[in-house]
Amino acid sequence: METALLLAQCVTTAALAGWLTTGVRDNILYPTLNETYTAEVFEIARMRDEYPDAFKVVAHRVIANRKLQLLAFRLVVLSELTATILLWIGTSALALALFGVVTAESARALAMIGATAFVALWAAFLIVGNHFCYWFGHEGAQNTHFQLMLSGIGTLILLAQT
Repeated sequence: METALLLAQCVTTAALAGWLTTGVRDNILYPTLNETYTAEVFEIARMRDEYPDAFKVVAHRVIANRKLQLLAFRLVVLSELTATILLWIGTSALALALFGVVTAESARALAMIGATAFVALWAAFLIVGNHFCYWFGHEGAQNTHFQLMLSGIGTLILLAQT
């Protein structure tokens, strides 16, 4: 049972790492794919265009400064990269634990650090997105961020099993 549990924990952690690896890769190689939408959220643009009366209530939250928008995007990419590295370290440790090279307890702890960084990243997106009312026009992104956070929480629960 211990081997099956370690294998499940390794595969699940690797799935998070693999998913985030492709995201951070694209944010590094093709930053305009996501950076444009990050700026749009900071400017609450879709709400301004589609719900002007509601926008007036929260217009004071807008961040239109391009330097601040780019800085925020770069911090996101750095956070993604950090979480990705931590997840791959945890995945590697779990794989090594399957072969008895490291203890399962140590491997699970390392994987939990990575999964916690993953959850924190998507929780931050939800919190910041909520501040900028991104459910007005970016509800698909909000749902994706919520599902990713739940995936990370599910992985944390699995990693807590011994």
